[in-house]
Amino acid sequence: MPDTDSARWSLLAIGRFPDEVKSDFQVAFDATFIDVMPPEGPNRALGARDVLLLSFGSELRAATIRSLPASLKAVATYSVGYEHIDIAAAQTRGLPVLNTPCVLTDAVAEIGMLLMLGAARRATESIDLIRSRQWAGWNPTQLIGIELLGKNLGILGMGRIGRGVAQRARAFGMTIHYHNRSRAKSELEDGATYHPQFADMAATTDVLLIAAQSSAETRHYLNAERLALLKHGAIVCNVARGDLIDDRALIAALENGRVRAAGLDVFENEPNINRRYYDLPNVFMLPHVGSSTIETRLRMAQALILGLQTLKAGGKPTNRVV
Repeated sequence: MPDTDSARWSLLAIGRFPDEVKSDFQVAFDATFIDVMPPEGPNRALGARDVLLLSFGSELRAATIRSLPASLKAVATYSVGYEHIDIAAAQTRGLPVLNTPCVLTDAVAEIGMLLMLGAARRATESIDLIRSRQWAGWNPTQLIGIELLGKNLGILGMGRIGRGVAQRARAFGMTIHYHNRSRAKSELEDGATYHPQFADMAATTDVLLIAAQSSAETRHYLNAERLALLKHGAIVCNVARGDLIDDRALIAALENGRVRAAGLDVFENEPNINRRYYDLPNVFMLPHVGSSTIETRLRMAQALILGLQTLKAGGKPTNRVV
């Protein structure tokens, strides 16, 4: 039952959370946890609770939002992205939605570097070779890749994560280029070269890192036409959302050598990803682990706790989406 203490909101959390995160939510709220969204929707489990907490992958569409109990005061998503929630429907109802920006940058930027290194140094083939127990020993022609040193990194989406990758890539000796809808402030660019047109950046790009937001405008942004603009043999990496890439176009480019290799942590329709990726030795894949550090998981929880407590006190949370 919801806590009757007026100083605490009651909360239903849907999804799997680390024990340390559960503890933090239980300290701040009267918190109840269930692993998956009920087939009939959240209402029965939610009851008269004040907050519904979701993790990425649990959808909250317009019809469900309209049917949520009148007692519900906020929806919180344990993620930066919120495309799984119908924001327009929440706004129409006047239901605040909170997310977890600004806390994933370091963890995802580290994964960005891992993807670039894994793709450039043929990590998938190397791991398969040594785990197969068929490795015959070192020789000068074995699994020759390329260095990141001296290469041009083109970043699609120079937000916090894009800038975090750029900072680390500079330490590897890479030169930074980027394409945004608008130019970043000079202090945020930190010497990176801005390209108003993707085509101009693509022509210089040895490694393309996708760090842009998912939206109707960016869906399948990296299609066959834009892949053809990249330098021949470029590497493509994605730490954003899978639907920014047209899978069929990228797979074709990987098969014919137009793209040397790919490093992918996110996929369209994950976990049901395009099966052709599994057969490509030049694809280094990770199962959406960009933010998977305990430090990040705890920061995500604290961002939502602070935002919800600010909302309850009548303030304006910085992580309120609507």
